[in-house]
Amino acid sequence: MTTLVVKFGGTSVGDAQALSGAAAIVLEQAGRWQQLVVVSAMSGVTDALTRGAVTAAAGDEHAFRAVASDLRTRHYQVVDELFPAPAGRETRNLLLATVDDYLDQFTVFCQSVFVLGELTPRALDAITSLGERISARLFAALLRHRGAPAEAVDATELIVTDGTFQNAVPLLDPSRRRARERLLPLLSEGLIPVVTGFIGADEAGVTTTLGRGGSDFSAAILGACLDAGEVWIWTDVDGVMTADPRLVPDAFVVPSLSYGEVSELAYYGAKVLHPRAIRPVIEGGIPLWVKNTFNPAAPGTCIVRERENTPGTVKAVTAIHGLSMVTVEGRGMMGVPGIAARTFAAVASSGASVLMISQSSSEQSISFVIPTLAVPPVIAAVEHEMALELARRDIDRVWSLNDVVIVTAVGAGMRATPGVAARILGALGDGDVNVIAMAQGSSDCSVSLVVDAGAAAAAVRLIHHRVIVANNHAAHPRAAPGFGR
Repeated sequence: MTTLVVKFGGTSVGDAQALSGAAAIVLEQAGRWQQLVVVSAMSGVTDALTRGAVTAAAGDEHAFRAVASDLRTRHYQVVDELFPAPAGRETRNLLLATVDDYLDQFTVFCQSVFVLGELTPRALDAITSLGERISARLFAALLRHRGAPAEAVDATELIVTDGTFQNAVPLLDPSRRRARERLLPLLSEGLIPVVTGFIGADEAGVTTTLGRGGSDFSAAILGACLDAGEVWIWTDVDGVMTADPRLVPDAFVVPSLSYGEVSELAYYGAKVLHPRAIRPVIEGGIPLWVKNTFNPAAPGTCIVRERENTPGTVKAVTAIHGLSMVTVEGRGMMGVPGIAARTFAAVASSGASVLMISQSSSEQSISFVIPTLAVPPVIAAVEHEMALELARRDIDRVWSLNDVVIVTAVGAGMRATPGVAARILGALGDGDVNVIAMAQGSSDCSVSLVVDAGAAAAAVRLIHHRVIVANNHAAHPRAAPGFGR
């Protein structure tokens, strides 16, 4: 029987009702797949654990105890709702003891941090791992209570990482060996392993965490290690949307995206899967689905390695805020080799990330977009690097235009399709949105435009309505209004 890896995010296991729905999803697939479940901590728990640890390091002896009390109350309530007496009394008592044990560990950790006055990355990983440990045991108990054999498994037994705390890098070969040795016997016996997301351990067995998108990463790693048939990521949305529905009420779910398209969307601000987190399954050719725990009948979005054969189709539009455009300009720059290299070496020395680059054909200016908070150190670094050129007036000035937004239209095959940029720019022109700068990615999956922050929402809506929706209706002329939602 083929293995299915299912991952439930924090909102999907955030309370008793959500946990019950997640368990129903797993039970519905029983008999169709060998299932492996990966769970996050309940929503908000990791943040609370982090807050307790940070305040302890700052000398607050009371905040972490309040956090422990609040988390105890919250988990107790969930256990009480899921395992009412008399049938669930024994399970309830065991789970309450488990909650007490992990939250007592949290208190001991934080007390040590308070005494030392220091919170190391290693200590923070140990503390923040506790939410997933509780969640896995609770979910496994719920499955058993509903008749499905299940066993909680800590990912510290499975996923081997380097020693980079807070953002560990998995070592796939030893992880594959350990995961198969530990999990395949359970799967062959018909058990459902419920694995802690987000965490792993270095080769010495010290707990590490996987950073942003950690639980998704866990599911992808385990899916690749077990050669799973599919990986399903259960969250609180119907799939990847064509736009932020808060800006575009008629946004709808994109049925299929390539890995490259997802990478572009994530980079430019869309709340989708982090590319690093899904890379293991994509490289293994394993389909990955994004589905809604609270609307399991919705088909979701399938993410695959290669793009569909629909060149030039704009599938989604997104925007990233809080940016500034820095420009290095001067008539003496023209034809001088190395100016761009020195500029971006200076930017790198300040630790800033460049989201977009645009250069005039006359070579008299270079513009790049960075987070606004990084502007002062970046300008200082560039001015220091170009001090001689500024003194000679080869470079006239280094300056920033603040309050700009990058709006990005994403879709495979855009670069090779005539007219895509014209449709996008035409939509913005008709809506009186001024484009400050434009760049097309070498991946051929995106066109990015810099606009004033005040025009960003209008730009997103115009591109969605005039390009994405128009394309969709052209491809599905008989579709009812709201097609794909």
